[in-house]
Amino acid sequence: MFQIDDKLISEQLFEKNFVCNLNECKGACCVEGDSGAPLEDNEIATLKEIYPIIEKYLTNTAKKVIKKHGVYRIDNDGDMVTPLIKNRECVYAYKENNILKCAIEEAFLKNEITFRKPISCYLFPIRVKHYKDFTAINYEEEKICKPALILGKKLGIPVFRFLKEPIIIRFGETFY
Repeated sequence: MFQIDDKLISEQLFEKNFVCNLNECKGACCVEGDSGAPLEDNEIATLKEIYPIIEKYLTNTAKKVIKKHGVYRIDNDGDMVTPLIKNRECVYAYKENNILKCAIEEAFLKNEITFRKPISCYLFPIRVKHYKDFTAINYEEEKICKPALILGKKLGIPVFRFLKEPIIIRFGETFY
């Protein structure tokens, strides 16, 4: 670990090579885990605002879950997260050609909204945890990401380079 300002950064962001390989993992990060994707406070209002636009990309089951529980929920740790369908996939995930994709990102890529997706999703496999005196920035190793490690190694691209854009969005150009 090393420190920049009030941020403790895992050396794995520089040591591990990583490039998402959707053709191999099939978007498993939208399904795996014990909770939904962590959300920032400001993302809740955004999700409420964009819901009418992204709704057309959602599955019928996802729409029912959101109608019943809302665009986010509080998990067992007290954190705001995306809702899940049957404690599995994120409500914002949908399948296209047997690959899970994000309905929010789909609307973004079609220039229908300006919000790409929750920053925790965009930063994955980087996980950000806020503490009283510092913010921890860690690499989260997941077996579902093995294809990304293989492709990253083949291309020689470390985690921090692959995730340059979301790191800058979250922490700023100077930090990067």
